[in-house]
Amino acid sequence: MTKPSPPSGEQAERLGYLGLGMMGLPMSWRLLQAGFDVAVWNRSAGKAATLTEAGARLAASPSEMASTSTIIFMCVTDATAVEDVVFGASGLAKAPGAGKLVVDFSSIHPDATRSIAIRLKEINGMGWIDAPVSGGTKGAEEGTLAVMAGGNAADVERVRPYILAMARRLTHMGPTGAGQTAKLCNQVIVGCAMAVLAEATRLATNAGIDAGRLPEAFAGGFADSIPLQLFVPRMVQGIHSPPLGHIATMLKDLDTVVEVARDTSTPVPMASLAAQLFRLAKSARGANADALEIYKLSSASVG
Repeated sequence: MTKPSPPSGEQAERLGYLGLGMMGLPMSWRLLQAGFDVAVWNRSAGKAATLTEAGARLAASPSEMASTSTIIFMCVTDATAVEDVVFGASGLAKAPGAGKLVVDFSSIHPDATRSIAIRLKEINGMGWIDAPVSGGTKGAEEGTLAVMAGGNAADVERVRPYILAMARRLTHMGPTGAGQTAKLCNQVIVGCAMAVLAEATRLATNAGIDAGRLPEAFAGGFADSIPLQLFVPRMVQGIHSPPLGHIATMLKDLDTVVEVARDTSTPVPMASLAAQLFRLAKSARGANADALEIYKLSSASVG
């Protein structure tokens, strides 16, 4: 599929990126590599050094970025962080926002997304797209992320060329909050897949066969998948740095799944069990450990 070309010259948008963590740093780097005008901000300014050396403008605060950018991308840890970046003392809401858009790549509760979008629009007229991503740090580095968006259709098309400099696919799922709901469905599949693949890998190991050959053995069969090919070798070889994602992040998302499931009378027994397994993993391995360390829960020695 041919990616749409963004406007150039005077018609090009001035971009901003807030939050330079595991996802934000490689994503904003790809925007720079594509030749866009990009401002960056991070709570810890040191993380922006490599980007500013490559030509990014350093914003002193989110409000300053909102004053100089027309499309602002954001990826932060949770709804509390989003609230602070948007409505804090130097937040986006402090700047004039008419005609400008925020694209939030963070994964938060759909209700929180809808509330934040409405309040920001009322305060300064800034538009909002919830656009959580799937693909992990590897996808961010390689530009192969899948992005699921909620918001106004025209706004989604406006940002599409810029998002596709960072991602392989952008799908408009519906109105505000629909992107976050789609991401929760994604996390049901990914979280349960991690737990199930850890179980299969441990069974192979304990039964005395080479678990590292499972991806090869299953390739092309019904058990084959991207998670199988990516996760199992990392589990078997103990490759957890850099992490594909943190245990705390997966647990946050699965807990949100359970909340939304309760509110919508949706049975989610598998996702609920996966959440409890990741809660155990958080206790055993730590919140910031790689989510794939769930495999270590079934080890004879968890240390």
